[in-house]
This record gives sequence, structure tokens and C-alpha cells, in this order.
Amino acid sequence: MNLNLEGRTALVSGASSGIGAGIARVLAGQGVRLAITARRRDLLEQLAEQIAATGAGKVVVVSGDATDANDVARIAAEASAALGAIDILVNCAGGARPTRPDAPDADWDEAFALNFSAARRFTQAVLPAMQARQWGRIINISGSMEPRSLNAASAAKAALHLWAKGLSCDVAAQGITVNAIAPGRINSEQILARLHPTEEGRSTFIERNIPIGYFGDPEDIGHLLAFLASPLARYITGAVIPVDGGMHFFAH
Repeated sequence: MNLNLEGRTALVSGASSGIGAGIARVLAGQGVRLAITARRRDLLEQLAEQIAATGAGKVVVVSGDATDANDVARIAAEASAALGAIDILVNCAGGARPTRPDAPDADWDEAFALNFSAARRFTQAVLPAMQARQWGRIINISGSMEPRSLNAASAAKAALHLWAKGLSCDVAAQGITVNAIAPGRINSEQILARLHPTEEGRSTFIERNIPIGYFGDPEDIGHLLAFLASPLARYITGAVIPVDGGMHFFAH
């Protein structure tokens, strides 16, 4: 299917590995002109080289810290200077933050800075140009709303969901959609190294909880995201769409 994305521009945060890198590869394959950002510049440059080797074109690398407001403004400005106005914003920066009930404010502040404020700030930086052109796509990589224990990132993602739904109402008539994807278990650094570090543990979890029988790959998120970013998805906004292989609700 031709998604009519060739020549569009995109900024992808959290793109150094895992889901963000998979999204970047899929968008590049659709002819999207990319800027990618994360803190680990070496991994960003490796990804840019991999994408360029496929013939998909040069990728703009802008390293920085998504939890820093000044860095977010700089990243958005450099991406726009290199590519022109940003058509597609992918807010993928984030990470789990298991939290004690007595955790200090600093822990909560960091979790919200990474999992909520970064997306809000990136959006505020690129939204005026989308509004001027009456077209844009903002897609947030979210998370489960069924935490099994206290996690500051879950609270931040809850804020992300409702902020995005409210924003989607405000900008819909301007040709801008705002959606979220909630990944299940995806083969990524966070899942494989932290949440399910052993093959036995992964197999047991899959058998009990994932009807499709395996963990997804980052590109499984990327394919849905590319559709949501396309003109074909013009009538989808304010949605939170799970990509989880049918993972049982309680297992989230």
C-alpha cells in the first residue's frame, strides 16, 4: 500500500534503539525525510548509517536530552532548520520508572520530565508550523494503563493520554491528528535486559499471557505508526491503540 508519505518530514525522539529506531527505519523506508534524536549520539549515528545504506537517504542526527527544556527547543530548531517544517512528530522518548511509595520529588520530577513533559515540549515547538500549513501528525508512544505496581512512568503516561486527547480536539479542524500507540512486549533493550532478562522467563510469560505466541519487534510499532502518520489516517485522532499480540489485559 502506498501511504503517500514520500517527501514528508519527521522528528523522532528516543530513536537511539528499540522502538524508536524501528519507527525510524520504517518511516525512512516510506520515503520520509528524518531527524532522529536521543542522548546517545553514537547509536544515532549508527542508525543513520544503516538507513543511508538502504538507499533511503540521509538522516539528520541531533543528539540531546529530552528532559531538558532548552535541549528540546534546540533539537526542534535544528531539525526544522535541516528539514524544513516538521510534518510528523513521533514522541518516543520514555522509560519505566519503578517507584517506592516514599520516593522523593526528584524521582517523580524526572519520570514526568521524560515520559510527559518531553512530548508536550516537542509538540509545542513544532505545532505552530503544522497549524500554519493546516496539516500535521503527532504520535505518542505510550504505555499500559494497568500497572502491577507503583511506577512513576505510568502516572506520567496517564497524563500523556489525557493531554493528547484534549489537544486532539483543539487541533482536529486544522488538519492535525494526535494519537498514541501502547506497545505490549516488544523486543527492545528495556524489555529484554530489564523486564524479561532470561529466555525461560520470556517463554513463560508468553505462554501465559500472549496469545500470538511471541514478543513483537520494533517495526511492528513502526508499521502502525506509518499508517497513522499518513493522509490515509485522516479520520483517526484522539485514539490510543494497543500493539501487543493480544496480550491479556491483566498482564499489562
